[in-house]
Amino acid sequence: MKRVFYALLMLFLCNNVSAQQLVEATILDSVTQKPLAGATIIIGNEKSLSNKNGSFSFSCKDGLQLSISFVGYSTSTQTINKCNEVKVFYLKPYTTILETVEVSATSGINKGLLYQPMSVTKLSNTELKRGNGLFLDDAIITNVPGVYMNRRSVGGGQQFNIRGYGNGARGTRGVSSNFDGQGYKVYVNGIPLTDAEGITTMDDIDFGSVENVEVTKGPAGTLNGLAIAGAVHLTMTKPEKGKTSVSQQMMLGNYGLRRFTTSFQTAGEKSSLMVNYGKQHSDGFTLHNQSNKEFVNVIANFQPNEKQTINTYFGYSNSKDERAGELTITQFDTEDYSGNPEYIKRNGHSNVATFRAGINHNFEFNKHLSNSTTVFGTGFASNVSSAGGWTDKSSINYGIRSTFQTRFNFSDNITLNGVTGIEWQNQIAQTIGYSMKKDPFDTSSTWVLGVNPYWVINAATSNVYSVANTKSLFSEWTLNLPKEFSITAGIGSSTQGLLLNDRFNTALTTKPSNFDTTYKNMVSPHIAINKVFNKHFSVFASYSKGYKAPVSSYFYITTPAVTTPTTPATGSLNRVLQPEIGNQFEIGHRGQLDNNKLSYELIYFNTVFSNKMTAISVQSPASATTTLYTYMVNGGKQIHKGIEALVKYTVYSSDKNLVRLVRPFANVTRSNFVYGDNFKIQKSVVLTEDYSNKAVAGISKYVVNLGTDISFCGGVYGNVTYNYRDKMPITSMNDFYTASYNLLNGKLGLQKIIGKHLLLDASFGVNNITSTKYALMVF
Repeated sequence: MKRVFYALLMLFLCNNVSAQQLVEATILDSVTQKPLAGATIIIGNEKSLSNKNGSFSFSCKDGLQLSISFVGYSTSTQTINKCNEVKVFYLKPYTTILETVEVSATSGINKGLLYQPMSVTKLSNTELKRGNGLFLDDAIITNVPGVYMNRRSVGGGQQFNIRGYGNGARGTRGVSSNFDGQGYKVYVNGIPLTDAEGITTMDDIDFGSVENVEVTKGPAGTLNGLAIAGAVHLTMTKPEKGKTSVSQQMMLGNYGLRRFTTSFQTAGEKSSLMVNYGKQHSDGFTLHNQSNKEFVNVIANFQPNEKQTINTYFGYSNSKDERAGELTITQFDTEDYSGNPEYIKRNGHSNVATFRAGINHNFEFNKHLSNSTTVFGTGFASNVSSAGGWTDKSSINYGIRSTFQTRFNFSDNITLNGVTGIEWQNQIAQTIGYSMKKDPFDTSSTWVLGVNPYWVINAATSNVYSVANTKSLFSEWTLNLPKEFSITAGIGSSTQGLLLNDRFNTALTTKPSNFDTTYKNMVSPHIAINKVFNKHFSVFASYSKGYKAPVSSYFYITTPAVTTPTTPATGSLNRVLQPEIGNQFEIGHRGQLDNNKLSYELIYFNTVFSNKMTAISVQSPASATTTLYTYMVNGGKQIHKGIEALVKYTVYSSDKNLVRLVRPFANVTRSNFVYGDNFKIQKSVVLTEDYSNKAVAGISKYVVNLGTDISFCGGVYGNVTYNYRDKMPITSMNDFYTASYNLLNGKLGLQKIIGKHLLLDASFGVNNITSTKYALMVF
């Protein structure tokens, strides 16, 4: 009997010892296999954190329950059946779930997409890496319904077209919307890329370092000032907490693409630092199309105490892109891709060098009030040449954006949250234009690419010194009511001042050399309602308004050799221009089903742009093909109606099997954009063009994007995307159209942790697998 007793006692003790054995485990991202440092582990009443390698240890017994959570990932609660088999826990990133994708440009306390009463699309690393990751346009075109992005060259002339609003109109001096963006606001880490005039140049931005993109579609003037078309917020890659590493990345691609990036990052509990240095080169996809970029990004973050955080961003970039010029329709149809010889002989190019710096300070006074203030500055220098000549521009742009976030809890079901603030910018710039001529040391009679040298700078043709000042005051509030019903209301008021001084040939000029104007009372209201049903569905309706003021190049009218009686007084100032106005109504429905694996969105919008600015080209009486000069006018209305739909579905997800993730997606846009009634422009004494009720140029009626993301064990991942773009009119008279086209793209990659500190990320992709001919950009 004693032997049985002792045997049972030993068995009990053995079981007890095994129940309390010490186990070490690691927490990994289920998609990338990267360790998660600082994840929270809760076992009963005890809480601990994973170390810098994502590892932690705990006393294990069979049947133990533990909960693991980490910012940006869904919480995992598990029951351990066999302690000796516990080695790795996987957390799923929020990118697979609609509800947990958070939006920053909102006054509501709940940042989830279901709770946003507006059209906003957020791109995470998953969407950004579906293309090659270096140029933002492929990610925008594939993933953001209603938004298109162009590139004039390999890495230059990037422009957004948001719901049919493109890039303003071509200017008369120094600024051309064929190369620069207008009508929308772009921010990087809270610093405006859009200058005080409202011009956005993105040639210098390293899109390969961007980890998050947020696109607000439609007039966004309430919180963003002069943003008649929308706003885009870019967030650069941040250091990983608890990690110190030095990495070297290399990418090789077709057309001689070579990119090398060296990165250092370190992050502790209360501070972090990341430094990126890189060089990028491409031979280009046609003649005279090389691209070079060199960049440095420095991001440092500090947390002096629980109430304060300080974030800094410093960026330097120098980029140069050659321009081959546009093709004629005949060239495109006959596959003659030699470009415009007038561009090439003038060494058509864009060389942009910038230094951007910003310091952001966040302070939480109490649970009801906090402040975020960013002071920023940009030094900008560019020299560009095209068929029209050579332009030098240098500017200094600086300012401040400060917002107060206010939170009031009236009861468990009623809260009021608001954001109130100011954004102010000032820019001092000088723009000088030159004509170009054949190199006097070139003795040949004709110019031949590769044989004769480029033309050289000739006499100056313009010299404008400008000071631009923009100020926006705004306040927006969201009232959350019972049963997840909310009302959002806000108003913004913007003012833009321009002081111009024409310094060209002052001894001979007979026109006014100084011009000072201010556009005031550009008031942008926003009101919306949103209702969430059972945390799975939501509907919203909203109204918003925005403005776009004229830029400095629109005011001075060039003196031509010959004048006509119906054109404005030449050699004078264009004093009658008014800001454009955008009014938008939209309704939308969002939802998520099947345990948040399926998410979808359906939105209808109706936007009216009034006082639309357009350029008038005055032709020579002696030659119909010779333009004497151009000037700007306010035209009629454009009416943009459209439907946008998107769907994403995580068909399969596993932490352990060969296939880890299968997630197809699709989005469709239908655009019915027309010029309004009586939209007529008098082009000359004998010619009036009537655009009334014609389709807006440059917009396809139907756009469809499909694709599938897939990942395997071992860090192998891939995707396939399909893009369809309907035909579109090239001209406002609708007398020329592009053809519709289909694009098929694919990518396969490997992302893996090697050792403790080295991350390998290698990928191979093929764009336009079927070799479809299509236009990169249409003017």
